[in-house]
Amino acid sequence: MANKTPNSPITDAEWETRVNLAAAYRLTDYFGMTTLVYNHITARVPGSHNQFLINEFGLGYDEVTASNLVKIDIDGNILEEGDHRINIPGYVIHSAIHAARQDVECVMHTHTPYGMAVSALEDGFIPLQQDTYRFYNRIAYHEFEGLAVDTEERERLVTDLGNKDAMILKNHGLLTVGRSVAEAWTSMWQLERACQVQVLAQSTGQEIHQAPLDAIEKTATIFEKHSGSIEWPWLLRKIDAKDSTYKN
Repeated sequence: MANKTPNSPITDAEWETRVNLAAAYRLTDYFGMTTLVYNHITARVPGSHNQFLINEFGLGYDEVTASNLVKIDIDGNILEEGDHRINIPGYVIHSAIHAARQDVECVMHTHTPYGMAVSALEDGFIPLQQDTYRFYNRIAYHEFEGLAVDTEERERLVTDLGNKDAMILKNHGLLTVGRSVAEAWTSMWQLERACQVQVLAQSTGQEIHQAPLDAIEKTATIFEKHSGSIEWPWLLRKIDAKDSTYKN
C-alpha cells in the first residue's frame, strides 16, 4: 500500500461506526459466515467521501474491535499510526464501490458455502421462496477475473454492480452494500440463506414450483423498505451477551 499518513482524531460519529462495524465482524463469526481470516466488511468514515474502515489483515473476525479497525483512503493510504496490514483484494473491491456509490455506507463480501455454490451455477441465483423474493431482479453479477488484486478491475466491478445492492461474484462469492452497517449485514445474511434455500430445493431433484411473477415483484417491492433497523438492536444484544469486547 501507499505510505502511511497520520490519523486524525476519532469523532463520536466515527466511533459509533467503528463499534457497529466491529459488531458486524463478530456477528459474521457468530453465524458461521467466515473463511478463516479472509474476506472483508468496510464502512465509510462519517462525513468523508474517500475514507473507509477495514479489518486488520491476519486477525480473526472474533478478534476485531472498534479500535483495531484500520482507516484507509480510496488511494490506498493507511491513515493510522504504526504498522498495519490490510487485505489487497479487500482494498480493490471496497475502494471501487465506496468511490462510485456515495449512497453506500457499508460493503460486505463473503465466501459462504451456499453463496459460493450458487456463484458456480451457470443460471446463477434463483429466488424460490417468500423471504428470498426480496432479491428478485435485484441481483447483479460480476465475471471472475482471478484474485481481485488488479485495480483496473474496479471500473468493471462498479459498472456491473450499477445501482443494485447485492451482487454475485461468479465462481467467487457474495457481496452486499447498504446505507448502514445493519442494512449491509442483514442483507448478506438473507442472501446466504436465499442461496441455501435454492441449493436445498434443487438438490431434491423434484420439480420446483415458482410463484406468480407479479406476486414475487410485489413481495420484493415491500422488502425494499427494509433497512435492518429492526433486527440490529437484537443482534447487538446477542453479541453483547457472548462477548462485548468488540466495543473496545
